[in-house]
Amino acid sequence: MTTEKGFLGVTPPISTAESTEREKEVTATLMEELRRQNTFESVEEARLSASSGEAGDAEVAFDFRRETVLGRVAAVVKKFVYEVSLSRGLSEAAANAAGGKIFTFGSYRLGVHGPGSDIDTLCVVPKHVSREDFFEKFEPMLKELEGATEVSGVPEAYVPIIKAKISGIPLDLLMARLALSSIPDDLSLKDDNLLRNLDERCVRSLGGSRVNDEALRLVPNVEVYRDSLRCIKLWAQRRAIYSNVNGFLGGVAWAILVARICQLYPNATAGAIVSRFFIIMYQWSWPQPVLLKQIEEGPLQVRVWNPKLYPADRSHRMPIITPAYPAMCSTHNVTASTQMIVTEEFKKGADIVDKVIVGTASWSELFQKHDFFHKYRYYLQVIASTGTAELQIKWAGTVESRIRQLVMKLEYVDSLILAHPFIKGFDQVSHCITEEEVRQVAQGQISDLIAKRTKADIEGLDGASTVHSTTFYIGLLIEPKPRASSIPTWFPCGMSAAHHIFCFQVGAVGPRRLDISYPTTEFTKLVKMWEKYDEDTMGIVVRNIKRSCNLMRQVIPSDLIHFTSSALPDYVFDEGERQPKQALKRPKTGKGSGKSSNTSPDMPNKKRRSETTQDNENGIPGLSFSSAMLHGETNGLYAPINRAVSEIKSPQLPLGENAVVATGAK
Repeated sequence: MTTEKGFLGVTPPISTAESTEREKEVTATLMEELRRQNTFESVEEARLSASSGEAGDAEVAFDFRRETVLGRVAAVVKKFVYEVSLSRGLSEAAANAAGGKIFTFGSYRLGVHGPGSDIDTLCVVPKHVSREDFFEKFEPMLKELEGATEVSGVPEAYVPIIKAKISGIPLDLLMARLALSSIPDDLSLKDDNLLRNLDERCVRSLGGSRVNDEALRLVPNVEVYRDSLRCIKLWAQRRAIYSNVNGFLGGVAWAILVARICQLYPNATAGAIVSRFFIIMYQWSWPQPVLLKQIEEGPLQVRVWNPKLYPADRSHRMPIITPAYPAMCSTHNVTASTQMIVTEEFKKGADIVDKVIVGTASWSELFQKHDFFHKYRYYLQVIASTGTAELQIKWAGTVESRIRQLVMKLEYVDSLILAHPFIKGFDQVSHCITEEEVRQVAQGQISDLIAKRTKADIEGLDGASTVHSTTFYIGLLIEPKPRASSIPTWFPCGMSAAHHIFCFQVGAVGPRRLDISYPTTEFTKLVKMWEKYDEDTMGIVVRNIKRSCNLMRQVIPSDLIHFTSSALPDYVFDEGERQPKQALKRPKTGKGSGKSSNTSPDMPNKKRRSETTQDNENGIPGLSFSSAMLHGETNGLYAPINRAVSEIKSPQLPLGENAVVATGAK
């Protein structure tokens, strides 16, 4: 559809020209590559899932597993509303009429889901059903559903959610309570008046489905949009920048960005859209917002994104605004670090696609896996641990939801250029036979012996227990200082009894000191403020690990120094990915040197030795490094990246196309 202005979006298109023959050719090869990458489901499943966003009518016989699962969930929602209605004193007839309905949104609703994708599902309930009911009554009902596993609610999340797997299909379930006494089967969410008298959490929950419907309405060609979005989603996932909770862009944001490029090139093929996507997004003048339509104020008493009115909205670094009323920023979690990372990925993507267009590269290069665990010399590990699988899901989810706060605190540390969070945690189950092993696992030290042990190995043993742990990673890019000499000399320095900070120096102008004790301590305090936190059953540890630096005691050109990720555990690497460990090692400088360091050695009290720390008598809650050791740190993250990216020419649109048109700037 087009507006009265004759175009979709807040500005006229950059170009209405048809794609060139070459762009049509690369679109065909793009679709072939996407199929090779296994991003499509079967034709029948894709056809059904791309139809109506509504789901769950009891009489509909679903032919496929996803539809079957949605039908079962819809039935549970109706039963849930019925039982709550009776408990509120409603009559049998009124309880039956109270209804309840589910709507899908996200990749499933947009028609770009692939094998194994989760289904974002909104449960709409009448006004007498509370959010507490959703977590206290609906969640247990869901657990009793045949085939349901890993059911876990996170009521404290920005958008409260229940995660579950049903018959192997992952679902993310949200709840919205409307100011209606009953929810009819033919309910549509398009009416803005449905938002009346709702709290902000319900408004946010309704936003997903409403935003998806608006996005599909505001693109000139839905099929081109879907093909382009499928490509960008896969690229963002492979490059590890697809995660709203960790400060990158989530599914809604990527969907809006691709829709905006489709508006600017209404007659282009998917290959051309992808090419323009990277160029325009790299050149975008942030914090100029990305809009699919003008922001509507509306008559309701709900907050609409407005940086002129709200200071918090002015702080958004990459505002990508949802098109459905009320307009919200889908990227409020983006930090200075994640913005820098995403921007460089845009530039790299533009360079690859440009080579695809001219025939010197293939689409597979765009989808190469990230190299996060090879980029940095220093990492933080955040380890959340408990004693049961069910509790671990809740605790790890709570910790992960606050990782962004740690990143933001780290960004204020002197000499720290960037803190790069990885987009997921790594789950492990360890079977321990002693309290000492429990302590080691909670601190991230899982020996080969523990890792190989099975549940059967500890059955019947006194004092044996199972520990569930989830480990999150943050890469640290540290500012280098100029070296006074190229001859390395090693010695301990600056040991502080008060702050437990150590450093070493290698022919540097002065020691590089990086004290992260404050942000890590504040982070552990923050996660412990969770109302369900129990120090006897939940552990939280933040520790630093570093890649080994192999330097010989002789003059070695800096470009010949080789680094390996030997301190990182094997589970973060794919099979065959990890480089072999080098024989040469840095000479030790003292007791405990070269080992990983705890910055917050917290774990369940009943399993902790009160005065022990991991690496030495005093513990190391901070870090301190010499500047020479950090020389070439830009060879760590942005090094190979920065150096390589800096050599890439800034991407430009074809002659006659102007990206400034996209923002409406003059």
